[in-house]
Parts: sequence; C-alpha cells; structure tokens
Amino acid sequence: MATITIRVSEDEKNFLKYMSEFMNLSLTDLIKNYTIEDLEDLFDTHVADKAYIEWSKHKQTVSHNDVMKEFGLL
Repeated sequence: MATITIRVSEDEKNFLKYMSEFMNLSLTDLIKNYTIEDLEDLFDTHVADKAYIEWSKHKQTVSHNDVMKEFGLL
C-alpha cells in the first residue's frame, strides 16, 4: 500500500487525533473517509447538540451583552 504525507498545523493534528478517537477510527481511516471540513461540521453538530441538551435542562439564556461584559469585551 502506498503512503501519502500531508502537512498540518499542530492544532489540525490535535483536532484530527481527537476526532479519530471520537469516531472510533484509526487516523488513517478517518482521513481516508472524511475531509477536515466534514469533520468540523460533525464536531459543530455534536457541540450544538450537547449545548441544546444542557440548555433544555434549565432553559436559561444569557444576553449577548452579559457575555461580552463577562469576558471584558464591553
């Protein structure tokens, strides 16, 4: 079997490693089956689903201004 080398940033490498563990696939199989864009979409969906579940427990929201103030951006 042939070998292909790709160059990625350290952040991309960490993301790919995390996603291979999350998807229960080897890094090779992950890269063969998904593009980074596909993986980012899957990750965003997963995070959104978790956020919705957490929100549905309390149904509380925080205003945009309150978040900005909390992080010193206002």
